[in-house]
Amino acid sequence: MEKRPLPSGLFCVLEENMNIFVYADESGVFDRIHNDVFVFGGLIFLGKDERDEGQRRYRSVEKVQRRGGAARGHREMKAIYLTNKEKSSMFRAMNPYHRFGVIVNQQDVMPRIFENKKSKQRYLDYVFKRGLKSALQNMLNNQEIKAESVESIYVSMDEHTTATDGRYELRESLENEFKNGTYNWNWNRYFPPLFPDMKTVELQLKDSCQDSLVRAADITANRLYYAAISKQYDLVKDHIDFITLP
Repeated sequence: MEKRPLPSGLFCVLEENMNIFVYADESGVFDRIHNDVFVFGGLIFLGKDERDEGQRRYRSVEKVQRRGGAARGHREMKAIYLTNKEKSSMFRAMNPYHRFGVIVNQQDVMPRIFENKKSKQRYLDYVFKRGLKSALQNMLNNQEIKAESVESIYVSMDEHTTATDGRYELRESLENEFKNGTYNWNWNRYFPPLFPDMKTVELQLKDSCQDSLVRAADITANRLYYAAISKQYDLVKDHIDFITLP
């Protein structure tokens, strides 16, 4: 095992057989008639210990904010119920961990994508996959992770993010991208997987009321969404590893 530095100045021990835990949520509405921007945002944890540490940190900040009156009258502390100051405090709590995201400029998306529910869901699956792959590729390039050490990837998303009957397609798409590799017939080109020795990719749709790290992903997505609609990318460029599409 070896150590990697965290942004906080602490160190995380890299495991030889590492499980990667991803938590993600969306912000905005995928509807180009009424909305210009749609966002996915989330967090990546390297190993169970880092995931559990992040969970404890976030729950602790939630308790402090709740005692201060945050989200009064609401069951869960999602971004929509919080002040900017409260959201900033909760966002900073996740500074030690890798945050990622993807911004979709909807006016540049082909109109036919919006014609039916199935094509919209497939495009959003593609968007999420691109955003996550970009972040993991950057972590490989920065030697934060080793491709041969990754055993499995566990993705948890808010249950409202993707249709239940579409989760199997998304899981298969992620597994092809990260484990098996993909082939583009239009370009006649094969794209090798990031982690060819890994075992599996698992996908869970979760109720954010029951999972604090899905709520942390909600805060991340909300911050990225605000930066996108206000064109204030300086707010996030040093804190969220994101790409823009299409």
